[in-house]
Amino acid sequence: MVRRIDVTGTDGVRLAAWEFADPPKERAEADSAPGVLLLHGLMGRASHWAPTARWLAERHRAVGLDQRGHGRSDKPADGPYTRDAYVSDAEAAIEQLGLGPVTVVGHAMGALTGWQLAAKRPDLVRALVVCDMRASALGAASQREWSDWFDSWPLPFSTLADVRKWFGEDDPWVERPNPSRGEFYAEVMAEREDGWRPVFSRRQMLRSRATWVFDAHWEELAQVQCPALVLRGLDGELGRAEAQEMVRVLPRGQYAEVADAGHLVHYDQPEGWRAAVEPFLEQLRTVPT
Repeated sequence: MVRRIDVTGTDGVRLAAWEFADPPKERAEADSAPGVLLLHGLMGRASHWAPTARWLAERHRAVGLDQRGHGRSDKPADGPYTRDAYVSDAEAAIEQLGLGPVTVVGHAMGALTGWQLAAKRPDLVRALVVCDMRASALGAASQREWSDWFDSWPLPFSTLADVRKWFGEDDPWVERPNPSRGEFYAEVMAEREDGWRPVFSRRQMLRSRATWVFDAHWEELAQVQCPALVLRGLDGELGRAEAQEMVRVLPRGQYAEVADAGHLVHYDQPEGWRAAVEPFLEQLRTVPT
């Protein structure tokens, strides 16, 4: 069962939150369970977390948030799409939904939002999972590459099968085929009059990305006082050396990696992802936070 709950973010932006319960629970029981906030990465949406949320819902109140500019949430033309806006939105969602203190599970940009929130509001975040997100600066070359990649998309796609094939097999910017990548991008397409197009603005995605790729984020990482798991796919974007340095910088950091997984760890290897995350969550049941 999935229940949509709208919350109000920074500057009155309407954000779509999705509460997952499988099997369905009594409302009082669900509300009293430990909260988990699931934050997708750039271009993602809360539905990407559905398989994860279903097993989380066995013991937690699992909520996925469509962040501003993504999914079913508002996409204001003028933004803002700043780090402060994304962090404040997550803060507002936790408070309005009564989730705190919460475990934040974040992928990529969502992971950065998670640790910036944990540094800003330690009272709201009891634990953190950082999935395949670097703390170092990526630089101008990375932003130019993303702009060129967006320009290469053969829009509109005629069918969802074409979406899956292009992102999973034909994308010239990717070294090897990955069917789960095709499924990931099929989730963020919507049918228009001329074919299938992304539910987000690529221009807005570049604006969002520009607010964090030019800076390093080690200082905020060091301010995270709660237990934190740094998790990477062996073939992902976060290298082992940087991941282990992130663990060293975190006052209560732990490390995990998932074999045969790229950047989209939870899509590439859902069983390996669960095997890495679930023991960390189980520790929280007995270890003081």
